Amino acid sequence: MCRHLAYVGPGEQLGALVVAPPHGLYRQSWAPRHQRHGTVNADGFGVGWYAEGDPVPARYRRAGPIWADRSFADLARVVRTGALLAAVRDATLSGADAEAAAAPFAAGTWLFSHNGAVAGWPGSLAPVAATLPPGELLALEARNDSALVWALVLARLRAGDDEGRALAETVHEVAAAAPASRLNLLLTNGSTVTATTWGDTLWYLSRPGGGTVVASEPYDDDPRWQEVPDRSLLAASGTEVRLTPLKDPGTTAHADAFATPKEPRT
Repeated sequence: MCRHLAYVGPGEQLGALVVAPPHGLYRQSWAPRHQRHGTVNADGFGVGWYAEGDPVPARYRRAGPIWADRSFADLARVVRTGALLAAVRDATLSGADAEAAAAPFAAGTWLFSHNGAVAGWPGSLAPVAATLPPGELLALEARNDSALVWALVLARLRAGDDEGRALAETVHEVAAAAPASRLNLLLTNGSTVTATTWGDTLWYLSRPGGGTVVASEPYDDDPRWQEVPDRSLLAASGTEVRLTPLKDPGTTAHADAFATPKEPRT
């Protein structure tokens, strides 16, 4: 289990989103308020962000707890970005694959994180993994469930699916193979954030000064935070958030089926 957060909007100090909030991701590494599985997220962390004029994100990942990394605190103080994805990790097998197992995973312009666990891993997903080309399996950054889920999402993105369809169909495929899985997925391309809720918490905040935060849990007590219902697909830009239900495996609900935004910006 993990905690994660994504942001798109006006340029913001990295530390203002991850470190400074009273209940931010930094504090969630040892004192999460809404985490249902696990209590301490000290098995690695990572942050990916986009520099102005460069569509390919940079990443900073480590195998240890975020609070023990003084270099990150200094980095977060000076880096500004209009989009980021960050995560702190509570590993099923502590120490496995070191920082390579820490989100965000990346390819091209995308950053990805998985908050949850695949039930019966690894055997439950053997038939699903067999649908991927051998080269993609050999290229996995880590030997954990999150890395394989990312490979499934990425295969759909590369085949031309939009972000919403890629996440929704991956959740349906994995949930059909491993029904007790928790599959809160988070994806950004530097302009939008797409996410699923499937077994754990997710919230979003439309900031009054501009920008949207999507996170496992609120990083402060601002009453404008909105909880996303379980089994939902979320798509957000810096100015609006849209939600649509995710059906049980065998039915579909994709980004192109969104209704009116649930919470228009004010």
